[in-house]
Amino acid sequence: MLILFVFQYGKAQDSLMISAKEFLAVVKNYHPMALKYQLQNKIAQSEITKARGNFDPVLGGKLGEKNIGGVQYYRQKNIELGIPTWYGIDLTAGYQYLDGEKLNSSETKGGLYSMGITVPLAKNFLYDKRRAILDQAKFALKMTEAEQTALTNELLLEAENTYWEWVQSFEIYQLQTKAVSINKNRLNLIQKTFEYGERAAIDIVEAESQLQNFELQKKEAYLNFIKNTQQLQLFLWKENREIYEISQPVYPADHLSDHTAYSDFEFLLQEIKTKETGHHWSVQYYDQKHLILESERRLKWQSFLPKLDFTYNFFNKENYQADYLPLFDHNFQYGLKLEIPVFQREAKASYQMAKMKIEQNKLDTEFKKREITTKIETYKNEIFNYHTQLNLSQNNLVNYQKLLTAEETKYSNGESSLFLINSRENKMIEAQEKFIAIKTKFLKSFNKLKWMNENFSL
Repeated sequence: MLILFVFQYGKAQDSLMISAKEFLAVVKNYHPMALKYQLQNKIAQSEITKARGNFDPVLGGKLGEKNIGGVQYYRQKNIELGIPTWYGIDLTAGYQYLDGEKLNSSETKGGLYSMGITVPLAKNFLYDKRRAILDQAKFALKMTEAEQTALTNELLLEAENTYWEWVQSFEIYQLQTKAVSINKNRLNLIQKTFEYGERAAIDIVEAESQLQNFELQKKEAYLNFIKNTQQLQLFLWKENREIYEISQPVYPADHLSDHTAYSDFEFLLQEIKTKETGHHWSVQYYDQKHLILESERRLKWQSFLPKLDFTYNFFNKENYQADYLPLFDHNFQYGLKLEIPVFQREAKASYQMAKMKIEQNKLDTEFKKREITTKIETYKNEIFNYHTQLNLSQNNLVNYQKLLTAEETKYSNGESSLFLINSRENKMIEAQEKFIAIKTKFLKSFNKLKWMNENFSL
């Protein structure tokens, strides 16, 4: 936790280099969105704890007295423990002490112990709101974990592709810098040969024009590199949630041509073939949502049942021997409560809505599966296409280099012109830039498929 970056020192002591692996580690551990996703999972875990609270025993007490005109109407002390259970059955136990001169005839004077049970005989017996809330909280945790995993992987995909776009801009800047250096040397050479009377003055103008053109391209490439560095900085954060301010030059430690994707992409294609779309985290999200909606449907179905609750309480006076059996002989109280909605309109509407939400979620699930399949096929096609383009572009680049070398040889023999050399050189630079761009496109498509693969659960 003490390390923010494992930067490597570059050629100059005042510059730093960062690799793709180090960069992604920083994003995963310190980026605010990644931390937000982790907090969301913790919130979902707290929701389960909250739902379990509905099954917590409840201890209550009461102390009271009424006195008017010197007459003590009553004086009471009550303590009661309520224990809700999984199957909707509620258990109670308590002690009550009651004394006074104006008590109701149904009240029991003195100390009284009680034990009771309430049993739902129809509605809420097989399933009730307490169980539904806990089940839904558990499903919601898995749903949140699936969603946050997918979102985190999307963040890392965006960060990794931003890194390789940054590398691309740096390599193009290096290419233009090299072109400027070559043309400066060429201009110096032509100026010397002009002084010896071997070259025409127009060649100096031609060389200067080419140099100025590359100097402009170099400045444009540098500006683009700075812009991409600023985009990269958006992903760089410190441990204390402050954005990392780049105070010294930062350069990529990795090169486009050194990436393992060129050799690993076939293994990735084979691996992703074995994955089923149903195991994708985005689909797992909808699967857990289905379980939540199914829980809600079961709960709504309970509304069709009549509410029939049976309550039984056993009493024992203080300092008296308890007689537990038979239950309905003496020292007891029982009740049977029945409620039946006449038209069931609310129950019917709620149940139909719950079923329709399930159907909606099924449609969303099928669409998501289709979307994942389409993306995988798209990324696979992109990888194959860009890999073919890489081979063609590389061969094309070799040919342009040969043409340039041949033109320079002819020029040194007096059989060509500087104009043709510049033309060949421009074509070669364009080919090099295109080659770099295609490598970046290939890596970005590879990353899309790689992070798509990471989104599959085991």
